[in-house]
Amino acid sequence: MIGTIVNAGCIAVGSIIGSVVKKGLDEKLQNALFTAMGLAALGIGINAVVQNMPNSSYPVLFIVSLALGSLAGTAVDLDERFQRLSERLSKGKSELGRGLSTGILLFCIGTLSILGPIQSALYGDHTYLFANAALDLVTSMVLASAYGIGMILAAGVLFAWQGSIYGLTLLLGNFVTPDMMCELSVVGGFLIASTGISILGIKDLKTMNMLPSLVVPIAFCAAASALGW
Repeated sequence: MIGTIVNAGCIAVGSIIGSVVKKGLDEKLQNALFTAMGLAALGIGINAVVQNMPNSSYPVLFIVSLALGSLAGTAVDLDERFQRLSERLSKGKSELGRGLSTGILLFCIGTLSILGPIQSALYGDHTYLFANAALDLVTSMVLASAYGIGMILAAGVLFAWQGSIYGLTLLLGNFVTPDMMCELSVVGGFLIASTGISILGIKDLKTMNMLPSLVVPIAFCAAASALGW
């Protein structure tokens, strides 16, 4: 759980720093921070793909996963639903409510925040969570500079979210096979890289619409294991 604790702690620290700034970070500083975080996410994604792809037992599975996942996510337009949910949760609420609803969605619904607790529970590898912590530190600073110290409440929500994924993974440890984790890491690496490209402003790849891609390797590997492939 150390990775989740660090992640939640970074949101708390970022919220405190951002609230002290009060007037908000200078636009140039915001751009510099997001550029740095975009490059970091891109590098982490590429590294995940390069490390895991040579060990893949199903070399074309990531292609099928990305294709099917993107089609499914785009068909229901998860990205647009995400934006609408954020707006609906914020409508009619205080500025803090708007900031919290946006922050909680940004912190919790992402590839690093989902794969991180799984990696941590299975292998004691906190790389994804530490990377996510750095990203969330910057994001919480920017949000808190606009919405105030109340953004620190998002740290508790993230802790509960990632803690639940961590606990569930421990309970289903036998279900998550090495092959499944390898294939999941390859697909996840592409999604993390996609997030980095979007943060850098190169192109909005709507990574949210690709999230269903993570379900495909889980379903395929579970079926392969059951059938003895």
